[in-house]
Amino acid sequence: MGKRIQNFLRNLKKHYDILSIANRLILIILGSVIAAVGFSLFQVPFTLAAGGVSGIGIIVNHFSGLPIGITILLLNIPLLIIGFYKLGRWYFVFSTVISVIIFSVATDICINFFLPILKGHPITDDMLLSAIYAGLIGGVGGGIIFRAGGTLGGTNIIGKLIYKKFGIPMSQCYLFSDGFVILFAAFVFGWNIALHAFLTIFLIGLATDYVFEGPSVIRIGTVITDKPDEITQILMKMLNKGVSRWEIVGAYTGKKHHMIYCAIYRSQANMFKQVIAKTDPKAFVVIGEGRQALGEGFIPWGKISQTQ
Repeated sequence: MGKRIQNFLRNLKKHYDILSIANRLILIILGSVIAAVGFSLFQVPFTLAAGGVSGIGIIVNHFSGLPIGITILLLNIPLLIIGFYKLGRWYFVFSTVISVIIFSVATDICINFFLPILKGHPITDDMLLSAIYAGLIGGVGGGIIFRAGGTLGGTNIIGKLIYKKFGIPMSQCYLFSDGFVILFAAFVFGWNIALHAFLTIFLIGLATDYVFEGPSVIRIGTVITDKPDEITQILMKMLNKGVSRWEIVGAYTGKKHHMIYCAIYRSQANMFKQVIAKTDPKAFVVIGEGRQALGEGFIPWGKISQTQ
């Protein structure tokens, strides 16, 4: 075991510098605390068991009175073992164990110290508002942790396994892995709370996707035209972006055309369409969304951090 840990630290030092490790650690701690605050202040008071180990912790606390943070920590142990073998071994353990411990401790601190203080002046008595803010704050915290290469443990590990294997968005992963817990909570706390919990878990997924993958800031323009030279030149001149083109054959007509591919910023989409319409009104244009563009004209590779 000692040699394995030494090899892990040696490889960690080889692949990441001290600043990168510190950056990841800060993000994991920050994300864990944010997620714990959202969970403790908005989910726990209304028993919004929005799936996952944290939801199970609320249910177990309801029946046994066992502290929710400790319950979460204990339930994570078998899932951490699975994650060790499937999600990076010691690299996974290093980041996830820290987030699980911080989240569990911060949860019990909030519940035992902050909630009693807020009882006289609660943040909100509205369950719907609590469900919304629990989802948004929890998703922001989870997304920060994902960007740092860790997870919040629990069914997040299952969600990350699904994301890694099938590429399914995090929002859908959460619904797959946490839906059963919410259904079980419906029989314990009632369908009204369960419906709010479904809203929470949906918002957690959306917020996590946004923080983890970033906003869609680029557009991908694809043009099928018979005037490739004119369009290529004017796109490079007007938008100052590189263009790729190749010859294609229309399957229905059998005629030869040219396909032009160009990555642009979202703010350039209207100009892109105007340029094409003016140069070749008969062109066929498709504009799609993209999360990120790396390389010349966008984000240089040298500026890509380890957490991106």
